[in-house]
Amino acid sequence: QVQLVESGGGLVQAGGSLRLSCAASGSIFSINAVAWYRQAPGKQRDLVAAITSGVTTNYADSVKGRFTISRDNAKNTIYLQMNSLKPEDTAVYYCNADILPVHTTRTFNYWGQGTQVTVSS
Repeated sequence: QVQLVESGGGLVQAGGSLRLSCAASGSIFSINAVAWYRQAPGKQRDLVAAITSGVTTNYADSVKGRFTISRDNAKNTIYLQMNSLKPEDTAVYYCNADILPVHTTRTFNYWGQGTQVTVSS
């Protein structure tokens, strides 16, 4: 079974920083595109940042210049460095990945369980 487990969320004051991690485990052959999404109460889940299997990145306009997505392929881990946090960044953050499991011929899309980020004003 493949699992994604996020960590690093918490409560931070506006202007502060947090670093989220998402560790993939299980019978993984390779990880392709990965992304972070967030969902605030009463709102839809939106894309925050994405990175391809290479180095191409994509960010939501609201986080450009403040958030950085990265990956450590050796550790099967995805990161989201969040700086200059604002109260409107408050949400549950989810990681998402397209993973090719061992002994399969297609990728599957997986979600983590989410981690709460709360930014106080």
